[in-house]
Amino acid sequence: MTKNFKVSDEELEELIFKYCRDFTELARMGRFDPITGRDKEIKEVILILLQKGRKNAVLLAPAGVGKTAMVVGLAQEIVGERVPPYLKDARLIEVDLSSMAAGTSGPAEFQERFIPLCRAVAERYHDPDYPKFIMFLDEVHTIMPSCEGSGYRGLSEVMKPYLTVGDLHVIGATTLDEYRIYVKADPAMDRRFQQVPLKVPNAEETIKILEALRPGLIKHHKIEISDDCLKTVVDLTEKHLTRRNQPDKSIVMLDGACAWHVMNHGNQGALDDSEIRYMISIETKIHPDAL
Repeated sequence: MTKNFKVSDEELEELIFKYCRDFTELARMGRFDPITGRDKEIKEVILILLQKGRKNAVLLAPAGVGKTAMVVGLAQEIVGERVPPYLKDARLIEVDLSSMAAGTSGPAEFQERFIPLCRAVAERYHDPDYPKFIMFLDEVHTIMPSCEGSGYRGLSEVMKPYLTVGDLHVIGATTLDEYRIYVKADPAMDRRFQQVPLKVPNAEETIKILEALRPGLIKHHKIEISDDCLKTVVDLTEKHLTRRNQPDKSIVMLDGACAWHVMNHGNQGALDDSEIRYMISIETKIHPDAL
């Protein structure tokens, strides 16, 4: 379609191709594993996106809890047409700030790349011929002027005019501490976002997440993974990897154990407890027999 926009459709698609990941398109292609255990938070974010005023969400959780996975879950809901009509065919794009900043000589040049994307999304917001665009910014605190050492520092000032008039849907993600230090310190920015805390899954919830991921791991590694193995990896990571969070630590250790099995036995047989213990022993420097 041809419209009198400052940024053409072709230019917008090129910006998305160069500097973004289109989560909804990737979800449509089946590139993501099923996301489970985040139904409540996904509904909270949908509720925020439907609002007229403060329609931007910020996901707050420690590293490894699954902030990005929750956004993937939202993309899957959109593609599965399990969202209200307002979000039908919405495009959820992750802005890859690191690739956008690559090769730039300073903040001004970086912002020259970001502003056209922001403007293109904003000027299509009120046009019924276009689906809604939802921009996802991971580590959103790094765009604040007070974030010393960040290559994206000050980007919030570029976004503020668009957020103020309500022409953007933004989902940010960061930790609670970083939000308090950097974003909450700017009342104008803080007002634009509603907070959505993500709690760390407990052992039982982590097992359910692993159960959802198991078919993808079996398909990739071509080995069997029993219920007992899922329980073992969660029990051992809970006990010995206390500085890391679920579900990431269990997912990483389970995947590593499967890779160790394939490296030694090929794509056959079933994962064994000893292989899980071996992977965790590498991480903890504790002998497998002592785990």
